[in-house]
Amino acid sequence: MKELTKGRYRVRQAQSRADMAAVMALRGLTFRGDAGADDSDAFDTRAMHVIIEDMRAEGEAARLACAFRLLRLSGGGDIAQGYTAQFYDTAPLASYPGPMLEMGRFCIDPAARGDPHVLRTAWVGMTDLIDSQGISFLFGCSSFHGTDPAEHFDALALLRDSYTAPSALRPAPKAPQTHPFTALPDRAPDKRTALLTMPPLLRSFLLLGGWVSDHAVVDDDLGTLHVFTGLEIQSVPPARARALRASV
Repeated sequence: MKELTKGRYRVRQAQSRADMAAVMALRGLTFRGDAGADDSDAFDTRAMHVIIEDMRAEGEAARLACAFRLLRLSGGGDIAQGYTAQFYDTAPLASYPGPMLEMGRFCIDPAARGDPHVLRTAWVGMTDLIDSQGISFLFGCSSFHGTDPAEHFDALALLRDSYTAPSALRPAPKAPQTHPFTALPDRAPDKRTALLTMPPLLRSFLLLGGWVSDHAVVDDDLGTLHVFTGLEIQSVPPARARALRASV
């Protein structure tokens, strides 16, 4: 992965033990509530780990602002080997042509969560990787804090009404606990509330032409609800694609 800088932020592949220690501390804090908690799993050894650093003022040490991992798959035939396939029946995507990237464990340091440039820098790095490796499909799980769908009604109802995956590609339920969108109250969401309460990464996927599963999965281990999130690279609006590539 090419090292890139956008404003005060730098995106690059984690390479050293110190890099990975910082990644795991941020993941522990984000997903377990404790920087010392173990959030590692079997997929970590197979994935590329990406970090975004706040370069701050000249002479100051860089600080980790964001981290995530990317697992490259040769095509739809390998999608069942990814993390996401533990929770979703991905058989409808098994014949999808071209290389794929599974994105996971996306986390932003609390001090940087209000800065939109962090997420933009992540997309700049992924755009370079997608182009250089000919990736055709980007996917993963997008998480909501808490496991009660009523707390996220507006966001989930907006996904139900406007962003559900095409039937031919739609992952089917697999996890023991799911909340189908058809079980949501039959009323229109407040779009403003939906967008404000939606995870920023998911919102950015949708702006680029992404879609989601027709149900949410309960993850008791992390205390979250998540939805399968997919983005066909060919579906990214040309203007948005040009804007991302212009930053590479």
